[in-house]
Amino acid sequence: QVQLVESGGGLVQAGGSLRLSCAASGRTFSTYGMGWFRQAPGKEREFVAAISWSGGSTYYADSVKGRFTISKDNAKNTVYLQMNSLKPEDTASYYCAARLFQLGQKLNDYDYWGQGTQVTVSS
Repeated sequence: QVQLVESGGGLVQAGGSLRLSCAASGRTFSTYGMGWFRQAPGKEREFVAAISWSGGSTYYADSVKGRFTISKDNAKNTVYLQMNSLKPEDTASYYCAARLFQLGQKLNDYDYWGQGTQVTVSS
């Protein structure tokens, strides 16, 4: 079992930056691929970024490529999402997710989910 707790959301102006954190419980965090997803009001949850269990491979949605960076600190049981050059369309609740050994870009690829943290980007 893995429990995930996101933090770092908030209100920021367009062009600004935020860093989201996702702290995981459990002693086997290093064996989990991690993903970030987001869900805006009235829209489906969508893939944002993913990182392999080792941190050696990363994947991004086209909409955030070049602006967001996912990273993983296995010693701290934490995955991060650095978000730069934020746009109003990035406004959403952001969720982290975990999958044993593997990663993916679909919701049902993941076994564990956090409760989410709200990001609001004003124009």
